[in-house]
Amino acid sequence: MRTAWEEAGWEQLGEGVARRRMPGWDETIGVIAGASGVMIVDTGATIRDGADLRRSVRGVLGRDVTHIALTHPHFDHVLGTAAFAGVAVFGAAGLGDLLRRDKDALRHDAIRHGVDRDAAAEATDLLVVPHHHVHDQLTVDLGDRPVLLANVGPGHTAHDLAVLVPGRHGAPEIVFCGDLVEESGEPQAGPDALPRRWPAALDRLLALGGEDAVYVPGHGAVVDAAFVRAQRDALAARFGVSPA
Repeated sequence: MRTAWEEAGWEQLGEGVARRRMPGWDETIGVIAGASGVMIVDTGATIRDGADLRRSVRGVLGRDVTHIALTHPHFDHVLGTAAFAGVAVFGAAGLGDLLRRDKDALRHDAIRHGVDRDAAAEATDLLVVPHHHVHDQLTVDLGDRPVLLANVGPGHTAHDLAVLVPGRHGAPEIVFCGDLVEESGEPQAGPDALPRRWPAALDRLLALGGEDAVYVPGHGAVVDAAFVRAQRDALAARFGVSPA
């Protein structure tokens, strides 16, 4: 029997944890539900995306998102944030300053990748930057469910945040990786990547989740620790870094 999450177009990963692969850029959106709070991981590429996600989560849970974790500053992961009025936003330390400083570049990048010009302008004009800055690790209490935010970068960008959801009743931990890990294609090292530091970021990600965790890439299917380790080794070879 399909769960309520699955009926609403989400992939259920565990008790109170689901994710959606968005159309267009295949970015992953995560949701984590506790007794008194609901966290969404990334918000999509437009305010319309964010509003659709907000309505979908409310439709399944009967309550609103209370927390947002932004995994990194790329348009397809942050531009829906303004759709979540009054929500506490978390990001890696320095992410807010970057988004304020580089709004024009963010808008141009979104348009270059196919976002409607007006939608990109609206989203960047109304962009909400993090209220809470994660320097190392920070635990967010969603009631009966603590969620660990970890600043594991730099790598894919200078501000990479991972989200660890502890398992319940013997279930494995779930780690939302952002674009530090990609399954549906080769990891993208754009002009804001720090490629020689990326393998070390994946070592920190693996230490965070452990061997038995479920790893949720920023793009593509869910993977295991062996996949993350192999991607770390491939990145190390690609950029001439000795793996740990």
